[in-house]
Amino acid sequence: MDGWLRDLRGGDPDDRAPVVFGDAIAALGQEGDVLVYPDDVRTDRIVGTVTRARDFDARFRLVNRALRGRHRSVADAMAAGIALPRVELIQLDEMYFVVDGHHRVSVARAREHHSVPAIVRRICTTAYAKWCLRLSHLASKAAEREFLRRVPLPDDTRNELWLDCPADWARLADAAEAWGFRRGLAGVGPQELAQRWWADEVVPLVGRLRAGGRGVGLRDVELYAADLADRDRRTGLPPG
Repeated sequence: MDGWLRDLRGGDPDDRAPVVFGDAIAALGQEGDVLVYPDDVRTDRIVGTVTRARDFDARFRLVNRALRGRHRSVADAMAAGIALPRVELIQLDEMYFVVDGHHRVSVARAREHHSVPAIVRRICTTAYAKWCLRLSHLASKAAEREFLRRVPLPDDTRNELWLDCPADWARLADAAEAWGFRRGLAGVGPQELAQRWWADEVVPLVGRLRAGGRGVGLRDVELYAADLADRDRRTGLPPG
């Protein structure tokens, strides 16, 4: 393990480092629709970097000791009330990645500033990027992206999707396609099939499960996936 990771404190080393934009967009999938606009961005939503993962940790605390002088000068300028340029960020849904202004973000977070002024470039993704996403979640998000290629659910449903195990996404896609085949929907397009599967299969089943006291603390997709796994075990099907 690299020394810069050993110096940090916490759990999984992957989750002590900031998420790198290139890794995130590869896992989530880029849909296009790039917008650029000024905004005041919450500091707790700035969780990644484009190029400087070795200089800061996941909370944007300085790791690279060689940069302490630069960090101190930015801190002094902010303390003196000197107006600094807006930081430059890339937005993927709820996540923001620093292009320029790492020290300004670091100092702002250390001083518990709620937000920083920024110029934001927004990129739409296939799988939804929640602000709590970390490096250890990217494999599951890549599997979710593939699931959405096969089962293209609408955006308002995608925003609530989350499964921890990558293999569960393939099981879910197989289940959706099998459901459509059993109902004679093999000829409909993937978007219509996805919407009908969610509305006619997932939502009613999840409602019945919740009425029976199951699924407390789980998202709808997590509860459906758990029930699907239970059904597979009862029928002797392999797990994915």
